Amino acid sequence: MRLCLAALLVLPLLLNAEDSGARVRYAGGTVATIPNKSNLLIEMGDAESILLQTRAGPILIPYSDVNTLEYGLRVSRRYLEAVLLSPAFLLAKKKVHFLTIGFTDSAGHQQAIVLQVGSGDIRGLLVSLEARTGRRVEFQDEEARKAGKG
Repeated sequence: MRLCLAALLVLPLLLNAEDSGARVRYAGGTVATIPNKSNLLIEMGDAESILLQTRAGPILIPYSDVNTLEYGLRVSRRYLEAVLLSPAFLLAKKKVHFLTIGFTDSAGHQQAIVLQVGSGDIRGLLVSLEARTGRRVEFQDEEARKAGKG
């Protein structure tokens, strides 16, 4: 009985606990230390910089060095699933969300990273980046604007 009561008291705290970051995939860019298609964790809890957790180690990007933010969306039909599973998948669209962060590195060179972001994380990342960098997110097209603004 006490265990159930303790679980009921702790459960809301766990549900409201702040997520430590968003899982993203490095789709490309100019940062040579990150291999393409590697999985990363992006964290923006720090007041000073974006933290990218990579297998090689952390990468810090100060918010003040970010000079461009761009959001894009690639929409495609699910052809492989339709062939393998069911023709009904032709009616479903697969949306892939991309976030590009442009910044100057410590040597003063322009750098860019392109991250593939999950649909459940993209809006939170866009809002947080706009607030922390003071930059407006540029949308690649009207469909990306609708998806990003929700």
